[in-house]
Amino acid sequence: MTSDELPDGVRLQKVLAKAGVASRRAAEELIVQGRVSVDGKTVRELGRRVDPDNAVIHVDGTRVIVREDLVYYALNKPKGVHSTMTDDQGRPCVGDYVRHRAERLFHVGRLDAETEGLLLLTNDGDLAHRLMHPSFHVPKTYLAEVDGLVARGLGKQLRAGVELEDGPVKVDAFRVKDMQAGRSLVEVVLHEGRKHIVRRLLAEVGHPVRKLVRTAVGDVQLGNPKPGALRRLTREEVGSLYRAVEL
Repeated sequence: MTSDELPDGVRLQKVLAKAGVASRRAAEELIVQGRVSVDGKTVRELGRRVDPDNAVIHVDGTRVIVREDLVYYALNKPKGVHSTMTDDQGRPCVGDYVRHRAERLFHVGRLDAETEGLLLLTNDGDLAHRLMHPSFHVPKTYLAEVDGLVARGLGKQLRAGVELEDGPVKVDAFRVKDMQAGRSLVEVVLHEGRKHIVRRLLAEVGHPVRKLVRTAVGDVQLGNPKPGALRRLTREEVGSLYRAVEL
């Protein structure tokens, strides 16, 4: 057992280096500069030891995940795949894409079988719970191909709110990306999580959805991976999700 691995904790700079924040020497500079906090208090002394399993560490205000057992992935869910980890009817499901992973993962929220795009998977229950709770207003961005040409005032109407059978809904942002041949391509941003909410909302205003892709959750972008591609989130992306839910 080395001096950095005593029972009373691990040196903070070693924890930061292992989390990929910076080299140990650069991490020491961050500490001296007062850019690192532990459990809400700024730390400047280099001898500080922490418990990586329980300490809440921020660098420049962004949460740093130091627990090695917590993992975070982005899946480009293909059309026709169900948002479940197993399916008793043998249908394609999200779990098919992570069966080789050692961790017991679960999906953060759902996309209906016909909707494609970004689905987050993790074993971090605290973060997942907050991301799914509407009170934290984490925006989700969708690209929808819809029937019909969108009228000029539709964005204003959607931002003001539309009444559905289970209550009103309004978008955080809306813009038209393209219109041609009786179809429109629109981007919708909202923090609602009700079932089929984007499809129901657009159908209610006269534009049934032909194709729907979720392109972002908070600051985490889908990008352009192949359908079914799985990637690990970067430290910056995980930090942005923690910041969005105030953890």
